[in-house]
Amino acid sequence: MKRPKLRKASKRLSCHKRYKIQKKIREHHRKVRKEAKKRGRKKPKKDPGVPSAAPFKEELLREAEQRKQRLEELKQKQKLNRQKEHEKKRKLEAKKNAAKIQEKAEGKDSSAKSKAKPKKLPNKNSKKSFCRELRKVIEASDVVLEVLDARDPMGCRCPQLEQAVTCSGGDKKLLLVLNKTDLVPKENLEKWLNYLKKEFPTVAFKSATLMKDKTMQEQVTKRRARVDLSRTTECFGSKCLVKLLQEYGKTQNKAIQVGVVGFPNVGKSSIINSLKGVRACNVGLTRGVTKSMQIVHIDKQTKILDSPSIIADPSNSALALALRSIIDTEESGSADVLEAADAILNHCSKQQVTIHYSIPDFSNTEEFLTLLAQKRGMLKKGGVPDVENVAKLLLCDWTGAKISYHSQPPGSWRPPPYLTEKKIAEMQECFNLNKLEEENNTTVQALKQPSPASSIIFQSSGMVNGTIEENKVIGETPEWENLETSKEGDTEEEEDFTESDDDPDDVEEEEEMDVEEESKVQVTRKAKLGKRQTSPTNSEKQIAESEHSNSLSLNLDKTADEDDAYDFNTDYV
Repeated sequence: MKRPKLRKASKRLSCHKRYKIQKKIREHHRKVRKEAKKRGRKKPKKDPGVPSAAPFKEELLREAEQRKQRLEELKQKQKLNRQKEHEKKRKLEAKKNAAKIQEKAEGKDSSAKSKAKPKKLPNKNSKKSFCRELRKVIEASDVVLEVLDARDPMGCRCPQLEQAVTCSGGDKKLLLVLNKTDLVPKENLEKWLNYLKKEFPTVAFKSATLMKDKTMQEQVTKRRARVDLSRTTECFGSKCLVKLLQEYGKTQNKAIQVGVVGFPNVGKSSIINSLKGVRACNVGLTRGVTKSMQIVHIDKQTKILDSPSIIADPSNSALALALRSIIDTEESGSADVLEAADAILNHCSKQQVTIHYSIPDFSNTEEFLTLLAQKRGMLKKGGVPDVENVAKLLLCDWTGAKISYHSQPPGSWRPPPYLTEKKIAEMQECFNLNKLEEENNTTVQALKQPSPASSIIFQSSGMVNGTIEENKVIGETPEWENLETSKEGDTEEEEDFTESDDDPDDVEEEEEMDVEEESKVQVTRKAKLGKRQTSPTNSEKQIAESEHSNSLSLNLDKTADEDDAYDFNTDYV
């Protein structure tokens, strides 16, 4: 009996499909031609070679051959170098594997491994490292400059820092630098200067925001745009501050070190750049740009030490945490950002806020953010207002130098408990206060300041408690740390990293305590936000539904695109 022959699949197509394929191919070729036309690149012409009538033809050809030989030799050398590097890596890996096999054979304990491994490098982004670096700056400096935002000077003062400097002993001095003085009315600035000079010598300052980077070369362009940079690049109060520090250095008969400290976004690095006249330190709108101590030489007798920001204590009010804590707007959750925006709006005049942002009257924070999102066109898919991103934008406006607002100094002066008359006299000696007052008056007169009507009235929350001691930092277990620890646990045999010498039981207990404290803080914040806003649950539901719908629509769009797309690799024509 004969076997039936297996038929091959027919390659015949219906006319409709064939014409469709041809049409798609034509469209593709047209698109390619159009793009090539835009680029203006034509096919590379073939090298015609050296004409026989040309003089020195043989020499030119010889040079060309020599060039080719050189290129080939270079390629071969690079290839050999790569091979050598690969061989080295293989040998190192073989040694490591042999060492691991020996360790397993000997049966070494994990405790012995942890002792043999080198210690893990400390993380620069952690709060403990910030405290460590800040402490270094305070201990190393002869004069400490506490930078305050002129819009809310009392909210930028840290009692723990002032106490640490005044009670440190020795000849350590504390100066207050009132930065961003161009964002408050003239009368308000004068009141604050009169109030603060009763405790510490105070300098009025306006830092330059646009500085030339010393590493960048000037680019010469044919067409130069006329831009008025006088308001941003001009600096006020720098000469006064430098003279004050130089005079103090002369009284001490030695080179002095000046530490610059303060909360985030008060302008510490900007002040150093203004004194130096060059962009020596990194500056940015994000909080916590400076992560370690940096030394900048102003002259032979003066060194300035840039420091990381003071970390605000979680026990502070919601307003203090909103303006002074190191919140990363990109990574922080929506609840934290909305709570911060709510705290800011509750402490300023509603009428002035509506005029400034030119939006209608609102009843609560959520309504304000939705109106602002609609006005600025910050909408999600389906026209849903992007409340979270608008709240982040609001935070950046209020911590940066965009909005002009001012707070009133207290009616009666009461010194803090750590400041006695003797301490105040110690801090003020060796400084010419009369000359300082004259210089402050000249800077105030020279500044272009807003009118009281255009500046928003703001209610300050008072002094903000900060954490300076490393051991007092509340335990932090961020996501990246957990990820790192889990990765290290999985790849202990492959990578030569270290574990701490502490007992595992103690570490576990500490982590549990830290997690409990963090959860308590988050619960209290959410409760406060719930009390302030009238209908937060509905808004959260809407946001969740919108996000869910967005994800569904994205998936649907993807599938539709995949169906319509034609794969040219399976073209049989």
